[in-house]
Amino acid sequence: MAVSVRLTPGPRSLWDEPLAISVHGLAPAQRVTLRASLRDEKGELFQASARYEADAGGQLDLARAPALGGSYRGVEPMGLFRTLRSETPFERLVKRDVQTPFLVDLEVYEGHDPQPTKVLAQVVHERGFLGPGVKRIPVREGSVRATLFLPPGAGPFPGIIDLYGTGGSLCEYRASLLAGHGFAVLALAYFRFEDLPKELIDLHLEYFEEALDYMLQHPEVKGPGIGLLGFSKGGDLCLSMASFLKGVTATVLINACVANTMIPLHYKEMTLLNTGYDLERLKLTESGLVDLVDIWSNPLEKLNCRSLIPIEKAQGPFLFIVGQDDHNWKSESYAYMASERLQSHGKEKPQIICYPNTGHCIEPPYFPPCLISVHRMVGQGVIWGGESKAHSMAQVDSWEQIQTFFQKYLKGEDSTFHNKL
Repeated sequence: MAVSVRLTPGPRSLWDEPLAISVHGLAPAQRVTLRASLRDEKGELFQASARYEADAGGQLDLARAPALGGSYRGVEPMGLFRTLRSETPFERLVKRDVQTPFLVDLEVYEGHDPQPTKVLAQVVHERGFLGPGVKRIPVREGSVRATLFLPPGAGPFPGIIDLYGTGGSLCEYRASLLAGHGFAVLALAYFRFEDLPKELIDLHLEYFEEALDYMLQHPEVKGPGIGLLGFSKGGDLCLSMASFLKGVTATVLINACVANTMIPLHYKEMTLLNTGYDLERLKLTESGLVDLVDIWSNPLEKLNCRSLIPIEKAQGPFLFIVGQDDHNWKSESYAYMASERLQSHGKEKPQIICYPNTGHCIEPPYFPPCLISVHRMVGQGVIWGGESKAHSMAQVDSWEQIQTFFQKYLKGEDSTFHNKL
């Protein structure tokens, strides 16, 4: 009987879907090595491998069999995806073009040699980012530079604006995947893209207000308000949008600060200063990586009071997703500062979900956790924090939590938010 690899749900799946992997036709207790590999759009090769032993019937199911070594150990059905690594230091796996899938090469090799050569079976699997019927619509309306993703079927759909951090450019993969779950999602760029500013030097909230108005007026977007989803610097921008602009129903923050960061934010006659930082408090690890966590000033200190975002003005609920080992800044402390401020103004307590051993870069499920990479603003390798397996589990759970939150406040009857009596 020929050795074969079986994949469920089939030869194609979406990146945020779990993939069941099994091998059939092996000899009883046969030792094999499984390897996964893919190339990103830059041609960078990412690989992971694990050593296994078939059961008495000559079958191997990654949902039941423990890996005996390699990139990981133990029972981990998606371990070959979690541990994908590039040989290039600090390289991070991201999807730059959501219109094409990642092609994942899954190979089964005979034996447990560190460099196995005899291939027993091989299959190529497509991991896509655009679900069936999801529409991708480039948006160049006024000054807005974005991409709108619409779910299949008849609208209107609950709307979300998605913001990333200081990497800049237009990141579409989170928005495209979220659209597959029934949301109209606008991936919004705000610098380092087309004719937008090349650097993060000047931010005006009017730009984000224009994007919000675009969504509120779109015939395929369900009112009366929009959800916001922001990571890192994108998180404090979402807090500012929820606090100063009308039409925001619910806001999710992924490892965000409660104050405006990096540069001042302008809106009409108002300027929100940025919270202070001291590069002398920067630390270097033994391996030469930068640790930023202690450089930021306490937003509650008097000198930083003009950087605090007045979140008590917001009309919708908040969900804070927190990595407790975030080394970019103290996300957990910021979430509880926000909670105290809201409650002190008679607002309802926000939902805070904390993930232990989880770092800064919480991505959609099954991306290999980014624990170290080059920070564009710093220009060298930084430590983001987190332990790989725990961080990966947090990505899976937080993805479900984000959808549940938006379904409740954007889709369901509980679409209004009231002050605490």
